[in-house]
Amino acid sequence: MAARGEGGITIKSAEDVAKMRATSRLARSTLEHIEPWIRPGASTQEINDVCHRYIVERGAWPSPLNYHGFPRSVCTSPNEVICHGIPSEDVVLGDGDILNVDVTTRLDGFHGDTNKTYLVGNVSEEARRLVDVTYRCMMEGIARVRPGGRIGDIGHAISEMARDHGYGVVRDYCGHGIGREFHEPPVVVHVARRGTGAEMRPGMTFTVEPMLNIGTDACRVLDDGWTVVTADGRWSAQFEHTVLVTEAGRDVLTIRDEERAGSRGPGRA
Repeated sequence: MAARGEGGITIKSAEDVAKMRATSRLARSTLEHIEPWIRPGASTQEINDVCHRYIVERGAWPSPLNYHGFPRSVCTSPNEVICHGIPSEDVVLGDGDILNVDVTTRLDGFHGDTNKTYLVGNVSEEARRLVDVTYRCMMEGIARVRPGGRIGDIGHAISEMARDHGYGVVRDYCGHGIGREFHEPPVVVHVARRGTGAEMRPGMTFTVEPMLNIGTDACRVLDDGWTVVTADGRWSAQFEHTVLVTEAGRDVLTIRDEERAGSRGPGRA
């Protein structure tokens, strides 16, 4: 059974970790499965439906569906949409777009959460660079995960790298603890001072999911109450992994085979 640590953070047992690995593998494989549908002419509703079928056919449930009223099974966020985009038949991908697909699965009582920003067709160098740097920022933050470290170490690494490349880091939306609950403590901010925040301990699981904007970090929520867009209309990208703190350091539970091999660009579909 999970124990409670500082600030209500759950420390997962060996059994809990095994279940976290299973649900995280399913979330990861859902993103791999959807890749052929990320193409010009596809609607974000089609992408949602493919993900929904894949998840439920494997005995799991898409965590976003009906979560606080969210109406779809995944979030699809193109171009200037930062996060929480609602899939729709009316949103059709065009050549040169970028699209973030955010998947969370609930399997055997545990949630696994991951997302990826895909390049759609012939993408501009400006958009390609944004996607590449966002991925690198996520991995730079993950590299700071270790027992005895502080949550703020993650945000410090992300914000420093983003600043060096001239991007705004969204402050209003953060990573989070995850396990039996979709969102648990701790809050994982992506702009922080080194040495601040909760201490990382073996058995903690949380997401690292920075959102970088070509312009400023300012954002606004559309009238649907969910879709978050950049305030200036410039493009945004995001990547996310679920991470386990181990005795030796960390284990990225949702890492994809392409990332392990290092053979494909972070956003290539």
